[in-house]
Amino acid sequence: MKRLLKLVLVIFLLFTSTFTLPASAADIADGAQIFSVHCAGCHVNGGNIIRRGKNLKKQALKKYGMDSIEAVTSIVTNGKNNMSAYKDRLSEQEIQDVAAYVLEQAETNWR
Repeated sequence: MKRLLKLVLVIFLLFTSTFTLPASAADIADGAQIFSVHCAGCHVNGGNIIRRGKNLKKQALKKYGMDSIEAVTSIVTNGKNNMSAYKDRLSEQEIQDVAAYVLEQAETNWR
């Protein structure tokens, strides 16, 4: 009986870790909506209408050390220079979602 229980548990764990959708799948859709409302005014298609070089394209994110979920989350939360802070306007989850969206879009060159 113990062996059967262990086998069932192992199969269950393998199944759930292998066949579940990534947690970020739904988050990306939410991030896209949040981006369109709060960010696209300055960052349409990953650009930057204020400072051209500091856009959301993969090369620029990498150049400025902003190519991780932690870095994007931090700048969205706290702002920096001309970038406004959104910690009082968006929840932590919304900030995570928009950061995930930005990084996904950078990977596809905003297409």
